[in-house]
Amino acid sequence: MAVYQIVKQGDPVLREKARPVSKINANILKLLDNMADTMYDAEGVGLAAPQIGISKRVIVVDCGEGLIELINPEIVEAEGSETDVEGCLSIPGVQGMVPRAAKVKVRGLDRNGKKVELTATGLLARALQHEIDHLDGILFIDKVTEYVK
Repeated sequence: MAVYQIVKQGDPVLREKARPVSKINANILKLLDNMADTMYDAEGVGLAAPQIGISKRVIVVDCGEGLIELINPEIVEAEGSETDVEGCLSIPGVQGMVPRAAKVKVRGLDRNGKKVELTATGLLARALQHEIDHLDGILFIDKVTEYVK
């Protein structure tokens, strides 16, 4: 597979609302594979398509329990609140405290077009919220309450 260049802060694609995927085809499957390769190569826990310059509603996440691929993901329920440190592959060297929902329910499609729903807490909940924010042109620095070194 291929490892893409990760788009950095300042690139307009990071501030756009990504377009929904209307059809899962070979290009989308290749995108998922290459996004996973890119995320692992960069030692990240998540990656959204806009971070590689592609305005599509596609994310990949792996917090150590296996790869999650979601097409057109959306948060359908959120509860509680936790503030923890976050960083971003598109904003290297910057970390900050970001409040997020403690528990989320996310719906989307898998690579086969099957509807999936998952409930997440902890790092996975944080990563899913972070990546879904990317699909709406929102960066973690928009939510930082305090920067950390």
